[in-house]
Amino acid sequence: MKLEPIQPAGWAPPKGYSNGVLAPAGARMLAIAGQIAWDADQKLVGAGDFAAQFRQALANVVAVVRAAGGGPEHLLQMTVFVADKRAYLACTRELGAAWKELVGRNYPAMALVQVAALLDEGALVEIQALAALPPEP
Repeated sequence: MKLEPIQPAGWAPPKGYSNGVLAPAGARMLAIAGQIAWDADQKLVGAGDFAAQFRQALANVVAVVRAAGGGPEHLLQMTVFVADKRAYLACTRELGAAWKELVGRNYPAMALVQVAALLDEGALVEIQALAALPPEP
């Protein structure tokens, strides 16, 4: 099963995301709740380190997709909530390295949203996602 990136004619290609992603008929949809930088024991890792928290939150998203029988290539859409967009912009190289390590070259449709605060004290980033998984055999 392959997801199809959608790029309107005449638009400059985006960097690090897709403008749209089309799932094939019969795909199973998986909604992934907002993931922060919790470890398996729900303890926050990377205190004060935006890049470390982003990597852990992204790893948590991928873990949920894998638990449902998919992989990072099945990520369809993602919303990244940040408490400080400047912190995000200051470490884009590290974020890109974490992305390539955990997701590869799959770029879902994405949005970045700055919020006043996240629910968990000390959380700097939260990632919510949708995945389109292959049909069950």
